[in-house]
Amino acid sequence: MSGRVVLAYSGGLDTSVAVHWMRAELGLDVVAVAVDVGQGGDFEAIRTRALAAGAVEAVVVDGKEEFAQDFLVPALAANSLYEGRYPLVSALSRPFIVRHLVAEARRHGAGAVAHGCTGKGNDQVRFEVGTQSLAPDLDIIAPVRSWGMTREETIAYAEKHDLPITITRERIYSIDENLWGRTIECGILEDPWAAPPDDVWERSVERTTEPVDTVVGFTSGIPVTLDGSPLPLPQLISEMDRIAGSRGYGRIDMVEGRRVGIKSREIYECPAALSLIAAHSDLEGLTLERDLLHEKSRLEPRFSELTYDGMWFSPLREALSAFIESSQRHVTGEVRLRFTPGGGMQIVGRRSPHGLYDYDLATYDAADAFRHEDSEGFVRIFGLGVKTWAAKQGVNSRRDA
Repeated sequence: MSGRVVLAYSGGLDTSVAVHWMRAELGLDVVAVAVDVGQGGDFEAIRTRALAAGAVEAVVVDGKEEFAQDFLVPALAANSLYEGRYPLVSALSRPFIVRHLVAEARRHGAGAVAHGCTGKGNDQVRFEVGTQSLAPDLDIIAPVRSWGMTREETIAYAEKHDLPITITRERIYSIDENLWGRTIECGILEDPWAAPPDDVWERSVERTTEPVDTVVGFTSGIPVTLDGSPLPLPQLISEMDRIAGSRGYGRIDMVEGRRVGIKSREIYECPAALSLIAAHSDLEGLTLERDLLHEKSRLEPRFSELTYDGMWFSPLREALSAFIESSQRHVTGEVRLRFTPGGGMQIVGRRSPHGLYDYDLATYDAADAFRHEDSEGFVRIFGLGVKTWAAKQGVNSRRDA
């Protein structure tokens, strides 16, 4: 094989080795593409590392704003939690990175894209299905799946070829992060009975003993203010991450069903994501009509599954997003969250100019405007079907059955 390939480059062990391996074993010129999705780090150092590993060019994309608007906003609108717990941290960044991989492949005249995923993870599915959706003509190369090296052997390969890597044998966690959260794998974490060591945590380390109330303001389902101050979305997410995480909030420890069919123990830190999803969902309870809220809630797990499974660019995900986006027109207002040391979070208030809560209808005080006498006929008609069925079947015969 010869030609040019565009690699999704993280600067970590596998992708650094992949640069050298594809050049040495496949004869390919490698263009390394590092996409900043809010993971932090020195991107000039990452670019230098890619070139030192043998890349013919290294591209850095500042994608934080685009990622937040085009991927996190739709996910938040869907209150996305895979298996009811995981806010899709890596599952959301992968299709975004694919978008830029394809764009760079076109710009550099590459015939293939590559990723550093293993053969048993979810990310290989997300990278490859996403690429197939946007550019079915491009080939896809998965070096880690092909070379058959263990993690220890990969480290040894890097050392043998003097490749710049930052991982050590002593601290061998695999970490992925972006604006929406942080994932930690490998090492002792592969034992689902073992408690996570203290050194795995970073965003949710308790740094204060003071409780705090924080008010998030939404406009059409999008968080736009924090404690009354307008903030660009990436900065708002980062500040919420700091506030919630400094009280120890945002940890997830779960056994998860991967798309490839295996169970895996997963550790996540998502202070901002969990906080904003909780606040957004609560505001919907105030502003969405009952049937719309119930139907949207029914569809949300499907949206999360599609995203988790790498089907972001599928027609069904796009159709679900169109419905969900239309539901957000009146999801405007504020939600007050209370964070307490020890990882506590409680929603303690909400208000909206479009709120469907009516005090005069809800109260039992003298201001009660509800017409209680109307309920007698309503209840009789509402229960008429089951009353008729019960009478025809015979209550006693059903009890004996």
